[in-house]
Amino acid sequence: MTRELGVGIIGCGNISTTYFSLAPLFKGLKVLACADINVQAAEARAKEYGVRAQTIDALLANDEIDVVVNLTIPDAHFPVSKAILEAGKHVYSEKPLVLSLEQGEELRRIAKAKNLAVGCAPDTFLGGAHQLARKFIDDGGIGRVTSGACYVMSPGMEMWHPNPDFFFLPGGGPILDLGPYYVANLINLIGPVKRVGAMTSMASATRTITSQPRHGEIIPVKTPTTIQALLEFVSGATVTLTASWDVWSHRHANMELYGTDGSLYVPDPNFFGGTVEASGRDKDIKPLEAWEHPFGKINQENPNGARANYRTAGLADMVTALIEGRDARCSLDRTLHGVDVMTSILKSGEEGRFIDLTTTCTQPAALGIEEAQALLR
Repeated sequence: MTRELGVGIIGCGNISTTYFSLAPLFKGLKVLACADINVQAAEARAKEYGVRAQTIDALLANDEIDVVVNLTIPDAHFPVSKAILEAGKHVYSEKPLVLSLEQGEELRRIAKAKNLAVGCAPDTFLGGAHQLARKFIDDGGIGRVTSGACYVMSPGMEMWHPNPDFFFLPGGGPILDLGPYYVANLINLIGPVKRVGAMTSMASATRTITSQPRHGEIIPVKTPTTIQALLEFVSGATVTLTASWDVWSHRHANMELYGTDGSLYVPDPNFFGGTVEASGRDKDIKPLEAWEHPFGKINQENPNGARANYRTAGLADMVTALIEGRDARCSLDRTLHGVDVMTSILKSGEEGRFIDLTTTCTQPAALGIEEAQALLR
């Protein structure tokens, strides 16, 4: 197979700038074209990044394109990814891959029949901080992981997002929007989930937009906005996950894992970097010794401080996996298991019972310093 694959992007909204700007960091891929139902949006991105603007049909028919990145809204992920596969091209999607397990199984069926790959964000678990946490666990740093607690909570999206409606409709909500980062990292650190139980609620049936340009507009809430879940892993570990857009402030850490010989404190799974801390049986919490992981190096200024941002790493790993004939870390099996976890959490909240998962997966291969460096140009 060729050593570089042509990439097309469908969906030219805000997230597309991340892929356009960071893709050149990685070898094995080259963004050639983009498309959007809003032709002007595609033309603007094409001009900004020096690629070709095409209609969606033309991009899917473009013989130079091997992989298509699906950056559409969550409700469109399934039909767009299905069309990409039916056009004979590999798919890499933004999260969540799909909104139901049935949709994911349909993508699996088509991909298998056509010998195509499907991958999906998030890829933040490939970051230097989370891979350091993975190495520490793999090396026995806290013994066997027995339990943990995760929190991702805020007041919501209507204070800053110009069009927050879809966040509060079925297919949105904090579990399907932010949960993928936490679930993917837990699979990375602990492995697959066996069953889940949850309680869900919403603080209000409506939200008032306070961002511009729709300040003061009232929108409906039709999906749970507070989810408190319990995940039982195949390994035997049990982890609580609280995801909410009904919390104004809190003092909970993003992710803590507890083992037979100590505790591990993992930074926000939404980002690649951060400080990893741990304690042993002496209860003395200290930062782990920093390592020179390429996906932990600060490379981007942000209003909230400088950050390490290597989104597109998952796409690059999938492309390299296709070239090398190996398993991709952001594989269909893992992302579909993540969908199973999240939709089962919501189902448990609706039905008031534990849900046994029907999918499973393996832990992704660890991405050490040399493996990460090999993905970069």
